[in-house]
Amino acid sequence: MDVAAIKIIFSFTFSFLITFYLVPHFCLLARRLHFVDEPDGKIKKQLYATPYLGGVAVYIGFLCGLAFTVPFENRVFFLIIGTTLLLLLGLIDDFFQMKPYQKFFGQVIVALSFLKAGFYLKSHVFHNIWNMPLSILWILTVINAFNLVDVMDGLATSLAIYATITFLVISYFLQHSVVMIVLAAFLGPLCAFFVYNRPPARIYLGDAGSLFIGGFLATIPFLFDWGTYNWYGYLTPIIILGIPLLECASLVLIRTYKGIPFYKGSRDHFSCYLVDNGWSKTLVLWYVFGLSTLLGAISFLFAWGAIGFLFTICLGLLFLIVWIAALHYKF
Repeated sequence: MDVAAIKIIFSFTFSFLITFYLVPHFCLLARRLHFVDEPDGKIKKQLYATPYLGGVAVYIGFLCGLAFTVPFENRVFFLIIGTTLLLLLGLIDDFFQMKPYQKFFGQVIVALSFLKAGFYLKSHVFHNIWNMPLSILWILTVINAFNLVDVMDGLATSLAIYATITFLVISYFLQHSVVMIVLAAFLGPLCAFFVYNRPPARIYLGDAGSLFIGGFLATIPFLFDWGTYNWYGYLTPIIILGIPLLECASLVLIRTYKGIPFYKGSRDHFSCYLVDNGWSKTLVLWYVFGLSTLLGAISFLFAWGAIGFLFTICLGLLFLIVWIAALHYKF
């Protein structure tokens, strides 16, 4: 076993154990501070007040996993700084309930710091003038997609786990050892947190956790050489993160159609539709697992050039048909 493999295993295991140990303590701390999510009977329909601070436990586990395996230099260091800023922004929002424009302004500042650190599109397809605007749009969209999808026990966490595993598999075949270690350090605390976050959840990510996770998954694709095997390989992250992105786009469209500001809370999330149609939360998570596995396989084949652009579009349309049909299926 080579040194890189040992670091990957250690990074995952150590970060898992740190978060697994911290979560119960953060549960107690959140309850003592009354830092909990109270049910309102409308959007928040959990049976009891549920503590936040789960995102902080994931973040600390992630840092600990990196501390002994990856030198904090260059882009890894800037990745940590940017995601830390997002975590702090989310914590402020969890504590003080920021106005939407204040929260978005903070996200823009962080997105610009990512661009300054070199996390932006370097595509051979677009002219350079489009690389920066498309990159900042991507970062902001993914950050908010994970913030929006975090409305059901275990949902955002599981989606992040599936995406991270897919990125990890692709990085293995691209022989990006440092990226694999970073992803392993991120995957470990997510898996540990899911133990406590699965239905019925004993703790939530909070905005701190969802913004941190969204920021990480928005920027990690910029560490890949997507054009190695496929001219359109830069589209692969869109496939991997298809479910959160679809959730974000559908919420904007549905709320606009209903005359609701897209940033206002409502039960128009796909998970809420499924639960209201009789699906159990556990069944929703299994459904998401199946779709995420499918998207992971498609993204892998697409990145390797095993399937073409047009065939991938056809698979995407088939995915949308299944998605819409499931929303109307009642148990």
